[in-house]
Amino acid sequence: MDDDVDKNGGPNHLRAWMRFRGVNGAQLATALGGNVTPGMVSDLVNSKRQLSAKWLRRLAPILHTTPGHLLDHDPTDLPTDIAEVWFAADPDQKKKIIELAKVIVPSTGTHG
Repeated sequence: MDDDVDKNGGPNHLRAWMRFRGVNGAQLATALGGNVTPGMVSDLVNSKRQLSAKWLRRLAPILHTTPGHLLDHDPTDLPTDIAEVWFAADPDQKKKIIELAKVIVPSTGTHG
């Protein structure tokens, strides 16, 4: 196994989310603020810098997603209409969406 990939948390979908949202490295660096440079963003995208929980929590809101989605999901593989509704909803609306989804798709205790 490649030590750099293992050390830095392995592959992620940061590049795909940036493309999906139309954000380049310089824009993301500016949105992150502080002393974040486009080079640092490039290192995150290319797994040269660890995409830690701290980075994930900072990046996700800017890219209108969740930290888990940055790691596990290419946005082009997700049903974007549902995702966009979810990300636009406030906390109370999200509770209602979940309640409605449970009525429409009742849990059977199995996945698949």
